[in-house]
Amino acid sequence: MGQDIYGIGEIPPLGEVPRYMHAAMIRQERYGAPADAIRIEQTEVPPVGRGQILLLVMAAGVNYNGVWAALGAPADVIAARRKQGDPHDFHIAGSEGAGVVWAVGEGVTQYGVGDEVIVGGVRWDESAPDIRLGTDPTASRSQRAWGYELNHGSFAQFTVVDEYQCHPKPPRLTWEEAGCFLGGGSTSYRMLTGWHPHHVRPGDPVLIWGGSGGLGSMAIQIVNHFGGIPVAVVSDDAKRDHCMRLGAHGVVNRREFTHWGGLPDPDDTAAYGAWLDGARSFGRRFWEVLGERRSPRIVLEHPGRDTLATSVYVCDNAGMVVTCAGTSGYLGHIDLRFLWMFQKRLQGSHAANVRETRAIIDLVAAGRVDPCLSETVPFEEIGSAHQQVYENRHAAGNTAVLVNAPGPGLTGMP
Repeated sequence: MGQDIYGIGEIPPLGEVPRYMHAAMIRQERYGAPADAIRIEQTEVPPVGRGQILLLVMAAGVNYNGVWAALGAPADVIAARRKQGDPHDFHIAGSEGAGVVWAVGEGVTQYGVGDEVIVGGVRWDESAPDIRLGTDPTASRSQRAWGYELNHGSFAQFTVVDEYQCHPKPPRLTWEEAGCFLGGGSTSYRMLTGWHPHHVRPGDPVLIWGGSGGLGSMAIQIVNHFGGIPVAVVSDDAKRDHCMRLGAHGVVNRREFTHWGGLPDPDDTAAYGAWLDGARSFGRRFWEVLGERRSPRIVLEHPGRDTLATSVYVCDNAGMVVTCAGTSGYLGHIDLRFLWMFQKRLQGSHAANVRETRAIIDLVAAGRVDPCLSETVPFEEIGSAHQQVYENRHAAGNTAVLVNAPGPGLTGMP
C-alpha cells in the first residue's frame, strides 16, 4: 500500500499513483500579482480518461499564460470553466513541461509507463467535426490552451494530458531544458513557417519583438535556421549580447523611441504627425541595423497595444505581421491605409500543431536550436518567477521550475 501523498521531489515507486499531490494553485479571491496569487496547496491527483496520460511532472516552463491566469485578466478562467460545469474552484497553471509517463488510459498506444516525454500546451477534440473535415487542430473550435483555459497544468506533481500532446524527450536534455522551451519554441515556429506564403525564406529580413524573451530567443534561432536575417527588439541594452549570441543580425532598443501606445486620432494632426515621425524613425533604425534599405518581410509581434501600429507601418509591401499575444494590451490600433494600400497581411497565430511541435523539438534535439534555459527555480518559487515575468524583470531566455526533479542537471529518472 503506497502513501496518500509524497513530498515535492520525493518520487513514488514507478507507476504508483497517490491519492493527493502538491500543486501551485490560483483561486479567485487571490487574483492579482502572481507572487501573491499562486500558492502551494494540496489537491487530489486528477483521474485519467480514455486516450490520456498521467504524467509525473519533472520540470515545467514559465510563460505568460501563468501571469494571465494569476491576474484573472483578461479572462477569469475559473469562472469561465465553472459556467461550463467544471466543479473545481481553483486553477493549476503551467502550459509546458516534461516528465515521466506514470499511468495510461484506455486506448493509449504510443507511450507506456516509464517513458520520458515533453508536453505541448494545446488540447483539442480529435473527433470534432471541423477536425474530421480537415481543419488544422489549432484552429478547431474545440482547441483550448492547456494550463490556461484548461485546468491541471504542469505546476503540480502530477498532471493529465492527451496522448497527442506528448513527444519523446531528447535524452541529452536535462529536465529543466526539456521543460522550458516548447511554449515559445513551438509558437514561434508556427508563426514563422505556418502561414503560406509567408514562410521565412533565405535572405528574408525578420523583425522580432521581445528578442531576449522566451519567444524571441527561439525565433532568432529559427529564422537563422531557415536562412533569414533576424533583427531583434529589446528594452534594455543589457539584453543585446544575449540576442547577438543567439545569432541576431542586429538589435534595436525600443527605449530610443517614445511614440509607443495607442494610435492617436488622425484628426489630431499634431499628435498623429508625432506618432508617424516616431514610426518612420523606427523604420529607418531597422534599415541601419540591417545594413540596407529593406523592410521586414515578417514581423513577429506579441506586445500588441504599444507596438502593433508601428509593426504594420514598417512591414514590407506584401509582408506579414504575425501576432500571438497582447502583452502590453489587447486593444491594438492600426491605420488600415498602410495595410490595404501596400497589401500587407495581419495574421493571428496560436500555439502549434503536432507536426510543428515535433519539428522544433527535433531542431533542439539535433543541437540546431538551443533551449535557452537562463534560470532554474525551485517549485516554491513559481509565484515569484511569474512576478518577474509580469514586471519584465526576468532573465533573458527561458525560465524553468523544478517540480519532481530533485535538482538541476538531471537527464533521466533519479
